[in-house]
Amino acid sequence: MVRLFAVLFLFVSSVALAATPPPSIAARAWLVADLTSGHVLTARKADERFEPASLTKLMTAYVVFAALQEKKLALTQQVPISRRAWRAPGAKMFVDPKKPVTVDELLHGVVVESANDASIALAEAVAGTEDEFVRLMNREAARLGLTNTRFMNASGLPDAQHYSTARDLYVLSAALIRDFPNEYAAYYSQKEYRYNNVTQPNRNGLLWVDPTVDGVKSGHTEAAGYCLIASSRRNGRRLLSVVLGANSEAGRARESQRLLNWGFQFYEAVKLFGANDVVRELDVWKGSRDSVRVGVNRDLYVSVPKGQSDRLKAELVSQQPLTAPLKKDQRVGTLRVSFEDEPYAEYPLVALESVGPAGLLGRSWDTLRLWIKRFF
Repeated sequence: MVRLFAVLFLFVSSVALAATPPPSIAARAWLVADLTSGHVLTARKADERFEPASLTKLMTAYVVFAALQEKKLALTQQVPISRRAWRAPGAKMFVDPKKPVTVDELLHGVVVESANDASIALAEAVAGTEDEFVRLMNREAARLGLTNTRFMNASGLPDAQHYSTARDLYVLSAALIRDFPNEYAAYYSQKEYRYNNVTQPNRNGLLWVDPTVDGVKSGHTEAAGYCLIASSRRNGRRLLSVVLGANSEAGRARESQRLLNWGFQFYEAVKLFGANDVVRELDVWKGSRDSVRVGVNRDLYVSVPKGQSDRLKAELVSQQPLTAPLKKDQRVGTLRVSFEDEPYAEYPLVALESVGPAGLLGRSWDTLRLWIKRFF
């Protein structure tokens, strides 16, 4: 089998700037990533398991949003409150078994107030029981590739078998923002919520001091420490920070702000190709056409230290022979990106058009040519 290599040098900027080391963060684990590119900019203990506390409610909301999308629930639907939900320990929105609550109100309770009673009530509304809802949570975790995550409840109450990592929580947060952008915008930036004559603030302190922050979620237990996932959007870029195990509520906000500021100040997202841009034409065998245009089906960005994008190199790798028929969006190769000659990322390349099979004579001729090519 013959491989075709095409090297594409990308000269986006000619200014060199040395990478600035990340700040020292006072927490047990942390991570900051650029959602524009999907690249993690810096991390510490990103794959070490920790108790996620109320960060668990990100998956609770994700499963509820999916149920709403699938019309299994409606925002105006009245949810009866079980005594189990009413008796939930920890943070509450103070639901009452005698008073049904709408799904919308309960979502505000989960997202803004981090309420455990609301989490259990929604779990029961979606799946009948919290245990069955937890099964759905773990199913979604597996689908999203959260390989170091296991949920035992919908609220984040302590359990020895209930754990996640900074990296998995980043992936989950990114998926929530990507898959449910309208729901994210509707709930996660709210600074406070009032229910049952009680107004409670969002415990994401950055919402109160940084207008570019629009989420995501705080968490705290004695074992987990103070945790915060924060999202900030500036000049079209969105960064996401994860801080686990800070020593105070103010500390988790301060350390999250430092990570976000560092990422925006010292990194940039460089657009390599736009959706449906032609990266190259590749030869096609046994097809109605001799070549096919290939590219990416979404805008493709990479994050690099500011002023150093001239050190990027992209290499197209295509398995040959490429034979028809080919369908539009069928993967036909890989774009390998390196930075300073070190591997950095890989992306699938797809056919930007369909190529049908050649006639009998054309297929026979190409079969003969390929046989000759193999031996000569």
